[in-house]
Amino acid sequence: MAMEVATPAPAPIPAPEINIVLTPPTTAIAETHKKNRIQVSNTKKPLFFYVNLAKRYIQQHNEVELSALGMAITTVVTISEILKNNGLATEKKVLTSTVGMKDETKGRMVQKAKASFISFISPFSNCLINLLSNIIEIVLGKSDKFDSLVPPVTNGKTPEEEANAETEAAVEVQEEAAAATEA
Repeated sequence: MAMEVATPAPAPIPAPEINIVLTPPTTAIAETHKKNRIQVSNTKKPLFFYVNLAKRYIQQHNEVELSALGMAITTVVTISEILKNNGLATEKKVLTSTVGMKDETKGRMVQKAKASFISFISPFSNCLINLLSNIIEIVLGKSDKFDSLVPPVTNGKTPEEEANAETEAAVEVQEEAAAATEA
């Protein structure tokens, strides 16, 4: 009779610790739970998801605050320009700042005002990586023409659900148009 021998699984290799603490700009600390703030990423959702979501927030709150860190700053500027160029929003405020980084060795905050990069060693490749540490916040208000350009939403969906539905509908239209041109 054959006997099976169980071998233990190898222990996981712990990743080296990285001690980087990012803090929001001082104006954002008191306002972190705003209902009309959209924190934009340039990798998580498509551009027009954020455009549609911003329209819904403007509709509900009469203004929207778009904020982004690093590489997503260009996405926020693009969203803002789309809304302004389509006559849906007016620019109320633009705030740019840099992230403070806590120096663990000295135990104090270090502002990165001139340098726009935070550097650290990657635990995966042992190479130096720079993270852009700039922040932008743009507040857009409802334009005078907004209500005549955007129909009211009465279906009880949240702004996020409505933006997802509008984005999916736009993608379907594009796919149908592409299929029609191929046929």
